[in-house]
Amino acid sequence: MDQLNVIPFDNINMGSEDDPNTALHLQHHQPHNFDFDFDYPNNNDDDLLEPTSLSDPNLDPYEGMEFDSEQSARIFYNSYARRVGFSTRVSVYQRSRRDGSIICRQIVCSREGFRREGNENRSKRQRTVTRVGCKAQMTVKKQSSGKWAVTKLVKDHNHEFVPPDKVHSLRSHRHVSGSARSLIDTLQAAGMGPSGVMSVLIRESGGINNVGFTKVDCQNYMSNSRQRTLGPGGQAVFDYLKQMQAEDPGFFYAVQGDFENSTGNVFWADANARMNYSYFGDTITFDTMYRTNRYRVPFAPFTGWNHHGQPLLFGCALLLNESESSFVWLFETWFAAMSGRCPISITTDQDRIIRAAVSKAFPGTRHRFCKWNVFREAQEKLSHVYHSHPTFEPEFHRCINVAESVDEFESCWESLLQRFDLSDNEWLQSMYNARQQWVPVYLQDTFFGEMSIMQGSDSINSYFDGYINASTNIHNLIKQYEKAMAVRHEKEVKADYDTLNSPPVLKTPSPMEKQAANLYTRRIFMKFQEELVETLAYLATVVDDTGSAITYQVAKFGEDHKVHHVRFNAFEKRASCSCQMFEFSGIICRHILAVFRVKNVLTLPSNYILKRWTRNAKSGVVLDEHTLGLPCNTQESLAARSENLRQEAIRYVEEGAESEHIYNVAMGALHEAIRKVAAAKKCGSAPVQTTLFNGSEQLQWCSLDEDEKIQELRAELEQASQRCEAYRTKLLSVMKDMEERKLRISVKVQNVRLKMKD
Repeated sequence: MDQLNVIPFDNINMGSEDDPNTALHLQHHQPHNFDFDFDYPNNNDDDLLEPTSLSDPNLDPYEGMEFDSEQSARIFYNSYARRVGFSTRVSVYQRSRRDGSIICRQIVCSREGFRREGNENRSKRQRTVTRVGCKAQMTVKKQSSGKWAVTKLVKDHNHEFVPPDKVHSLRSHRHVSGSARSLIDTLQAAGMGPSGVMSVLIRESGGINNVGFTKVDCQNYMSNSRQRTLGPGGQAVFDYLKQMQAEDPGFFYAVQGDFENSTGNVFWADANARMNYSYFGDTITFDTMYRTNRYRVPFAPFTGWNHHGQPLLFGCALLLNESESSFVWLFETWFAAMSGRCPISITTDQDRIIRAAVSKAFPGTRHRFCKWNVFREAQEKLSHVYHSHPTFEPEFHRCINVAESVDEFESCWESLLQRFDLSDNEWLQSMYNARQQWVPVYLQDTFFGEMSIMQGSDSINSYFDGYINASTNIHNLIKQYEKAMAVRHEKEVKADYDTLNSPPVLKTPSPMEKQAANLYTRRIFMKFQEELVETLAYLATVVDDTGSAITYQVAKFGEDHKVHHVRFNAFEKRASCSCQMFEFSGIICRHILAVFRVKNVLTLPSNYILKRWTRNAKSGVVLDEHTLGLPCNTQESLAARSENLRQEAIRYVEEGAESEHIYNVAMGALHEAIRKVAAAKKCGSAPVQTTLFNGSEQLQWCSLDEDEKIQELRAELEQASQRCEAYRTKLLSVMKDMEERKLRISVKVQNVRLKMKD
């Protein structure tokens, strides 16, 4: 059996993969090299997409099968290989000549090809033959839609398969997992040796076959952890961080451990990340796919969703130590960089060490486990069940994903355990005990920013998918990091442009639809529109009208067995639905909209418009520069100032173009603003005082002339008075009109009464 080597993160050079000028690359693994055979984590691409293949009952690959990302395809094929009894590795891939991203990937059987035999430095020990020219492979290619499709599939192997009780020994199904690494680091820090650590791992896993690696692997990991560093490339990372902070006072970074020798954990966040958190920091994901995979760089980003439903970055970390104290340090450091504002929810993997660190750092935040990681762990812990009962996996997924209520889930779970005789399975019992942190029906009362409850956490929100992966080395990390940042920014700008310049097609005459089209970003409006159109097929029936709130039973026509209940307070125009879609995603559901239609609520009440999903999500001053650590006024970072001005300009253009009259007013105001900016540059260009603030100089600038300010205030007061007078005149006109209508109705009533007497 091959020995699993744990190597320093900067110790392998695969320059061809990192060469953007090469379109096609081959990975040739020499006998002395480390084979990159992985258990692949899932990654979500740009938007809030659900990987179809992982929950599809037909788990065998086929040509035309689609995945949300390249990583999803890798994961699926490796999962399929585990069930069948072979190991996988990545082979050739193709890069785009336009932006250098990977657009085609071939995943092969690990016994594909043949070992190269060199005449020099040949080992005296006869090596086991592991490459036998097997042709089995799956090739996936990125489509114009952004999906990855299987374009070639070879299922036939020229060797025997490994039996289920031995498959965990194959390289792509064998590694020191993230949770195991955290436990090893913690036990090693407490002074425990390899034998003791291995005993704990065997006991925790329920047997040596469930550990996933050998004692030798454990010893190798512990030996390397004593000398784990970022290697020579680590200094380039630190130099980059220092340079960024010098150029941008809003840039934040911190190091735990030995800074000089590149052996400490590192965290950083630029001004944009910190500013974006102030707008969209309600829900975050801590992405540790490097732990599930054998990444050469221990890179872990904090991410979220912007107002277009696109991945957003809130900071990055390099973790050389994975003990509980290291994760607590990271979370507390990130928390300080984000001005001490806790998110509503956080999604991580279900590792016990991370779980403990989150509870210490974010005691008031709802903690969710990534559902895909749970499913992946199930494949390891229940491999014997998956092999002996092919229908178990799709039924297990269906129990988790399809249940719409707690009672339905509980009933389905109990039935699953009984039918497959799993009532005494320790892993399933442990996951059931933690069900409120990963089963969707228990999480629907908390905001996670995803478009549907069933989608929730099927995959990690990967900001760097396609840019940083298992073969990215420390020398190339910063280049790929900046490239991903530039592409993500470009996509957000394009989404902003499309929202403003491509009005959506309205499907109903509803004033509410028109209102939503003007409020929401294009992507979010499409989701709202879908819910609104669906109300045409839903019936809302009163079941309880006692008290201040009326309870409705809402069901789709012909599907009376699928009922949701909506409580509606007509006075406050507030409603709550049993599906809790608004609480989970921030978008109102079809069931409440059906009740609104019955009650003639023609526009969306303000309490159902979540600003974070609107076009103006980033407008207004929401940053506290002092607590965020950003210098005030004109020394605020260039990126922050540019972003604020850009958002305000977009809103100004949108409102200023509504009519010719408003356009003329807007142009006049713009010319006046240009004049004032020029005057301010003359008057306020010299600082009058310098002080230190959070390691940066804080400049106080001279104000405009007091007389000019007084004149401006007088002009604003005059304008306000004119507007008030206009509103008063309009109100009097409306009241007069109402009185006239009332008089006409009164006359009609009198006429009717006279006719009835006659």
